[in-house]
Amino acid sequence: MTFAGTTGAASQLATTSPVEAEMADSSAVACHIADSCLADGSLGRVGLEVEAHCHDPTDPHRRPGWDEILEVLEFLPALPGASAVTVEPGGAVELSGPPADGVMPAINAMHSDQAVLRAAFADAGLGLVYLGADPLRPPQRINPGARYRAMEQFFAADGFRDAGAAMMTSTASVQVNLDAGPRSGWAQRVRLAHALGPTMVAIAANSPMLGGELSGWSSTRQRVWGQMDSARCGPALGASCDDPGTEWAHYALNAPVMLVNDPEAVAVTHYVPFIDWVDGRVLLGDRRPTISDLEYHLTTLFPPVRPRQWLEIRYLDSLPDAFWPAVVFTLVALLDDPAAAAVAAEAVEPVATAWDTAARVGLRDRRLYTAANTCVALAAERAPAELAEPMQRLARAVEQGRCPADDFCEQVSEHGAAPAVARLARGGL
Repeated sequence: MTFAGTTGAASQLATTSPVEAEMADSSAVACHIADSCLADGSLGRVGLEVEAHCHDPTDPHRRPGWDEILEVLEFLPALPGASAVTVEPGGAVELSGPPADGVMPAINAMHSDQAVLRAAFADAGLGLVYLGADPLRPPQRINPGARYRAMEQFFAADGFRDAGAAMMTSTASVQVNLDAGPRSGWAQRVRLAHALGPTMVAIAANSPMLGGELSGWSSTRQRVWGQMDSARCGPALGASCDDPGTEWAHYALNAPVMLVNDPEAVAVTHYVPFIDWVDGRVLLGDRRPTISDLEYHLTTLFPPVRPRQWLEIRYLDSLPDAFWPAVVFTLVALLDDPAAAAVAAEAVEPVATAWDTAARVGLRDRRLYTAANTCVALAAERAPAELAEPMQRLARAVEQGRCPADDFCEQVSEHGAAPAVARLARGGL
């Protein structure tokens, strides 16, 4: 998702310094990253991105092919909410909505687009399954794009072959994009976005299976991401963050280069921190990086909260309709409402770094349970009437210490994994 009107810094730099000119040194690059990673402005806009695994309800172990999915999308009617549609490496389908003026318009627009997308896939005999991890099928890339082919090669060379394959082809999320807000509040806002992560992971955990096996984790998706290289996928901005721009620049410069466009994506199969490339200690493609190389490098970094002039919050599992609107509203309310943010910051402070605990046991952890109930109650007080029923449902689940993964496990226990997935693919609960 791209927030309109927030790319001025990059555009200005491209005008004053040609994008193909080699950059001189890491100090200048650090300043550019720090100055352009967040956009000073007001709060209020919300963008959503929702991913779903594509399954054949008659054979949920089968992975529909690339051409099969593209044929559905070729005849897809216009989406009323104007979401962009993309296909992930393993065939998951993503809707990326434009920024809306407020959380409820964003939720309603995404609901409308999901309905059109579901209908199109149903007409083709396929279904969309909203789980954080593919419960049945082994990792397999079907998207033939050069970027994803090169990513496979990078992860294999970097020692993360299995986790990289699972991340690329077997995970799905709900992503929430929010304005960075006024510059004076950036440090506090970014700290809270990170600190909320474990509590929100526990609330939204919806991936107890991967590749045909119960993993023992409530959010196997978060477990997979936790197994990745922390220099690329770990939190970029910590609880002590005082200057988000400087911390993001440090993170980006020290992360290893994954891909270089030459002109298509080519994997960098030896460890080269970006800072070594820009300072000339290592040359890739017999040259130092350009501004376009830097911008491409930033797209290969996957922390749970990524600054892209706005805040890209990436830590929620993909969720069914019964849960995701209330979860999204909760997250937005806790970040955008000053009174709620102050209370939430205190509530989640004891579990601000408990990522693994949240992914493994969810709300069975007493500290996460307490934080989650406080956070959901804060959001419920602020929910509009049209969201009353989903918020009540979420509040009941959290009070009972349950997450969506528990509902799916019950379906698997009662009916078996394949029938449970088939039912989801047909639109069942």
